[in-house]
Amino acid sequence: MRAGVVVSAQPGVEDLAVQAEELGLHSFWVNDTPMVHGDPFIALGLCAKATSRIRLGIGVTSPALRSAPAAASGFAGLNALAPGRIICGVGTGNTARRTLGMRPTTVATLENFTAALQDLCAGRSTAYREGDQVRDIRLLHTGPHMNTTDPIAFVVAALGPKAAAVAGRLGTGLISFGLLDPTAWHALHNARRHAADGTPRDPDSYVVTALHILDEDEDPHGDAARDATGHLALSLLAFAADTAAETPAFVEQLSPSEREAVQRLLDRRGTTATAPDRHTKIYPGYLGRIAPQDRDLILPSLMNTLALVGTRDDLLARITTLEQAGITELLIQPVIDPPTEMAQLAKLLT
Repeated sequence: MRAGVVVSAQPGVEDLAVQAEELGLHSFWVNDTPMVHGDPFIALGLCAKATSRIRLGIGVTSPALRSAPAAASGFAGLNALAPGRIICGVGTGNTARRTLGMRPTTVATLENFTAALQDLCAGRSTAYREGDQVRDIRLLHTGPHMNTTDPIAFVVAALGPKAAAVAGRLGTGLISFGLLDPTAWHALHNARRHAADGTPRDPDSYVVTALHILDEDEDPHGDAARDATGHLALSLLAFAADTAAETPAFVEQLSPSEREAVQRLLDRRGTTATAPDRHTKIYPGYLGRIAPQDRDLILPSLMNTLALVGTRDDLLARITTLEQAGITELLIQPVIDPPTEMAQLAKLLT
């Protein structure tokens, strides 16, 4: 299985990209969550100039964040800096919207947006709508300004069959966050294949997770493991806390101890599941290193579901199962010591 890394936009991000390339990692991704992280296009522009081989992805942008013309210009501009190395991840903007206190966009809007991006980034015209007005548009200054010749890879973020079907209809890859259940991946791939038009394709599938390789006799649920995986666990608890009132079915699927952790998170952040400003209390520090006082929220059940923690042999066995489910690339999101964690990933999969 191939390996890659996902980070937030930050000063020095290009140095991490250089190290990832030197380690032989396949791809380097930057988050697109404007209320939490820096701008991914700026970050990947720096990475594009500092590297020569590694693929560079934005994971993921959304029609809830950018118009198709603006996004296409950004991706085609990156493609001019790193020809043929750009990956465009697209999604409904779950976290990016919720950090604004808004709901994600619809899957139908995601599909239209992705199709428009595919057209524009390939130099084709596409229909652009504002209200009742519809115009055919295309990127006008291509060549040295924006590269529409070398292909850009597209992947759709999916946790369920509707988004996976979009990937099938548009011939894109898939990316999913914290989804380590092989059965769920078989379902996503079946949905993608069922929606495809029959054209032979072999699109990639990426899973984003965290990795912690246990030392001999190390507690798999000790502080070190919790710190390495806590950002994933807190992201799920934050989502549950934020959506408890509007989609109670999700919270009801959690175990009693996990539901209790959701409530403790709300209490600790000084908000409620119905407070209109809860997004300003729940999401600060999102996908960053957790505070020591929040370690008790990182339950073993969440760690086991969302992250890869174990001995080298345990992890390789689990990764093999994921590969058999059709995942082509394992992406880790390191927060403790990214250079060391990237090196551990490279060593594990080489």
